[in-house]
Amino acid sequence: MTRKLYEIAADIIEAQAEIGPMTPDALEQALSKVFVTLQRMKMAEDRGVLLDEAEVSEGAVPVDPKSSIQEDKVICLECTAEMRQLTAKHLSSHGLTIREYKKKWGFAQRQSLSAMSLSKARSKAAKKRGLPEKLLKFQEQRRQEKTAGMEAAPITTDSDFTATPETKWPAKKRAKSKAPAKKRAKKKAE
Repeated sequence: MTRKLYEIAADIIEAQAEIGPMTPDALEQALSKVFVTLQRMKMAEDRGVLLDEAEVSEGAVPVDPKSSIQEDKVICLECTAEMRQLTAKHLSSHGLTIREYKKKWGFAQRQSLSAMSLSKARSKAAKKRGLPEKLLKFQEQRRQEKTAGMEAAPITTDSDFTATPETKWPAKKRAKSKAPAKKRAKKKAE
């Protein structure tokens, strides 16, 4: 029977507490750190990759996906690294694409993986350049072109088509026999 990670973490902390006295807060913090480290080791083992020392950060605690996107930072749910934006390059170090990361952690596919302040700054810059108005004009123009194109070219059916020598449908090519040419010649001769 395999042991649970929390049982292993508890045994490690118990052994550590026997060596020297620990306060309840220190016990809780140590237990949390050991548990998170064991989780990372298990995930690395399951994926068959080596655990980078850079991935094991001090004081790392599990993060709720909903609270990982904050005002000034985004916390990677794979390694708890904090940054302004989760990039495809960073996620590739975990063997994930942006789409896979969002699916794994339950984010909507349209969700931005950048800090809220960065998203607001980008939105503000786009509005300053007049992007929303230009986008609406482009979309309206595209709709008009589509409807104009559909009106200009009516759909025809086979019953509407009258064949003339210039407009005949191309004849289907006949499939050649798969038998070699010599065998076909013998059959003709017989």
